[in-house]
Amino acid sequence: MSAVLFFIAAIGALVGAIGVVTLRSPFYSVLALVFHLISLAALFLLLRAEFVAAAQVVVYAGAVMVLYVFVVAYVGGGEELAAGTALRILGPLFALAVAIELCVAMLGSGLKGISSKGAPYIAGFGSPAHIGRLFLTKYLFVFEVASLLLLVAAIGAVVLARRRRGLEPYDEDFELAIHARRPAGTGTMAEGAGTRPAPTAAPQPEPQESAPPPPPEPEPVES
Repeated sequence: MSAVLFFIAAIGALVGAIGVVTLRSPFYSVLALVFHLISLAALFLLLRAEFVAAAQVVVYAGAVMVLYVFVVAYVGGGEELAAGTALRILGPLFALAVAIELCVAMLGSGLKGISSKGAPYIAGFGSPAHIGRLFLTKYLFVFEVASLLLLVAAIGAVVLARRRRGLEPYDEDFELAIHARRPAGTGTMAEGAGTRPAPTAAPQPEPQESAPPPPPEPEPVES
């Protein structure tokens, strides 16, 4: 039964990864990425790594995916590249080179690490205590490098937020670059919602001034 579940989760991970790079809509790509991450969490569960599976769902399939959705909604899907651009030519070539490299690595290794018996189960494997012990002993350098990258990302987000809210000295070129309007039909949903003019009330008719009453007629004089 575990082998069947493993193949189902593995196929789901492959289908989700292929959907990320093949779907044209950014929102559908994000949904495919969520499906891919949930399939990976199922693989972690089958490997008895419950903590890693929970972190995969909560952090990546939850918080990070919400961030991706906000970024896609703000930035938009972007415009498709022209047929003759360098990126459209180099993209398939780069993907083909990576695929060939993976095939050579797999065939050259002979898959010697795979055994029908499987690896022995270690007591406490996948628990928070076991992972924390590895982070602070064997993988301490990698853990510190990852924390440094997160610190740089947090500082960059704070700097961008300070410039947006006017806490930094005013830079006219920076403001013009941020608030530059796009041509009609190329803006994002967030820009459309932010720049949509507020509904105006219908103009009220101006009150017309009443004409002055006619002067009274003179009374006839009796002779």
